[in-house]
Amino acid sequence: MNPLHERRLKRISHHLELAEQQAENCTTLRIEGRVTRMVGLTLEAAGIRAPVGSRCLVESPGQKAIETEVVGFSGDRLFLMATDNITGLSPDARVIPTGKVYDAPVGDELLGRVIDGAGNPLDGKGPLRCKQRMPLSGRFINPMQRDPIKKPLDVGVRVINALFSVGRGQRMGLFAGSGVGKSVLLGMMTKYTDADIIVVGLIGERGREVKEFIDHILGPEGMARSVVVAAPADNPPVMRLHGAALATAIAEYFRDEGKNVLLLMDSLTRYAMAQRELALAIGEPPATKGYPASVFAKVPQLVERAGNGNSGGGSITAFYTVLTEGDDQQDPIADSARAILDGHIVLSRRLAERGHFPAIDIEASISRAMPQITEREHQLLMMRLKRIYSTYEKSRDLISVGAYSRGADAEIDESINMMPKIVHFLQQDLHDRATFTESLSQLAQLLRVGDKKPQPALKPPGQA
Repeated sequence: MNPLHERRLKRISHHLELAEQQAENCTTLRIEGRVTRMVGLTLEAAGIRAPVGSRCLVESPGQKAIETEVVGFSGDRLFLMATDNITGLSPDARVIPTGKVYDAPVGDELLGRVIDGAGNPLDGKGPLRCKQRMPLSGRFINPMQRDPIKKPLDVGVRVINALFSVGRGQRMGLFAGSGVGKSVLLGMMTKYTDADIIVVGLIGERGREVKEFIDHILGPEGMARSVVVAAPADNPPVMRLHGAALATAIAEYFRDEGKNVLLLMDSLTRYAMAQRELALAIGEPPATKGYPASVFAKVPQLVERAGNGNSGGGSITAFYTVLTEGDDQQDPIADSARAILDGHIVLSRRLAERGHFPAIDIEASISRAMPQITEREHQLLMMRLKRIYSTYEKSRDLISVGAYSRGADAEIDESINMMPKIVHFLQQDLHDRATFTESLSQLAQLLRVGDKKPQPALKPPGQA
């Protein structure tokens, strides 16, 4: 090699080594903004740019960094919502974008665990060791590629199996006021439903209910195949929204693995209220009864993620509780949920006050998937029982005061004779399980007593 070229290569190599050493010793530049305003739980930051949904750290002198999420922007200002306690925040606090977004830890390592809306463990069993993560927003499924609802699901509750049969991949609403047995009915379905995996989202409810649900309803056996996501009422609205999205993302993961998943969300109303808090805080105008328009867009986006996956895959059968304030079935959230779900089960305070449990109002409840997953004889028996029940309820006042004379109407006479047996059929103890086959058999036996000619026994779908 030419000596001149050799000297030049040595000089270049030396300069490169010096540059590499300087690069290692230099401090990485960090873009920072500052908090300019705080109203309620909303922080306004200036001097930075970050996409909606990304995470930012807010640092005050002498205080622990507060994690926030970008929830909106206006001009050169970002709107941030804290995901934790903001006590100690000072004016002009530094805002540092992390470039990250919240995601969901997924995997079999989650089974038997209790986590919060950010995916952190709450059960004291050590850190999660999940190797996979999924976006909280889930993935879009082409509606033309979804597997249809075609198989019944045994939920272990006689009145639901017999009168409002639920199919694998169906999304049902559980509409109830306070104190009418909603949690007990959820617990029965949790213990008795034939599912591979159970995902429970406790969103916006009382904190004490989390441990009670795990200890008294799930128990050790149920918890072994369950994942519980808890975002109680004292969590910031962002964490409550994340809790619902996280529970749904975990259910999606197991569905994509070919599992049949039962997703219980308690409650969809608290999810909507969290979105209302967030939207009003950043200036979105209220619409129906104080709910901004974004609430009615968020609820369908969450619900549509449940259901069956692609043909031949797993399923997510979902039950969403909907709180009806003052037992008002026309509440905006209740009305919106009823329109997008595949059926609804209404719990009646009137029945609960009589000691009738589960307090399911069979006149107001319906399963939209039942015609596709049950035999014609089953549907006829269901309609006959509801007709007899409805006839008695319409004439209840006359019958109660003795103003009705037997023989005046054959249908009312039949309802009076059948009502004690129907009421007994509709009630079920918390610790009793009624399988799908048993429920159909008991329904057929109840309504065929007294028939003039014997009829073949009713069989569940798929049996010869």
